Amino acid sequence: MANQTDRKHIAERTAKMLIDIEALGARPEEPFTLTSGTKSPVYIDCRRLISFVSEREEVIGFLEEVVRDAVDGPIDAVAGGETAGIPYAAFLSWKMGLPMLYVRKKPKGFGKHAMVEGNFKEGTRVVLVEDLIFDGGSKVNFINGLRMAGLEVNHAFTIASYGFSKEYEKTLGAIGVKVSWLTDWPAIVEVAERTGYFSPETADMVREFLADPHTWSRARGGK
Repeated sequence: MANQTDRKHIAERTAKMLIDIEALGARPEEPFTLTSGTKSPVYIDCRRLISFVSEREEVIGFLEEVVRDAVDGPIDAVAGGETAGIPYAAFLSWKMGLPMLYVRKKPKGFGKHAMVEGNFKEGTRVVLVEDLIFDGGSKVNFINGLRMAGLEVNHAFTIASYGFSKEYEKTLGAIGVKVSWLTDWPAIVEVAERTGYFSPETADMVREFLADPHTWSRARGGK
């Protein structure tokens, strides 16, 4: 079982790899607009990671460790959310020797109108894998799609997170799903400032956003 020291190492090492592959953006003066409509001074492009083989393999090793530590009981398959979660589900399912599925954002408009692709049966126990979590809303949609297909899913895992645990309790916790991640913005900003990737001013701005993201966003025309 991973202890706090192990998880701190995973968080800091994953943060450093995201910095090294230039997957992070910071633009406090011209904030990014996230899918949710929220304005954010920072952005993570986890999709870049799939092109960096050694970093990707290390991250998938961490992900397997966190999954095995968090899930009490057998896992029958790994499901990825369309589209960013699909490669991570593929990498992780291969490493763990498990079948892979993927879940669409909405049913396809022809054939069986399925949301879940792959071979499975009712009651299959799956974990959802995604690249990033902000407030958890899109993950709820994926979980509901998996459950409507008859799958049992109580855990979601991401490479990175904004670290808004209270938000996740309202969204995913309310439907009985526990979410875990490798690294989050509090860890990332600490590593970024320590290594000189972020200036102290940028780091302070990011921490201000993380302390109250909705107020920060609305003050800049976001949701």
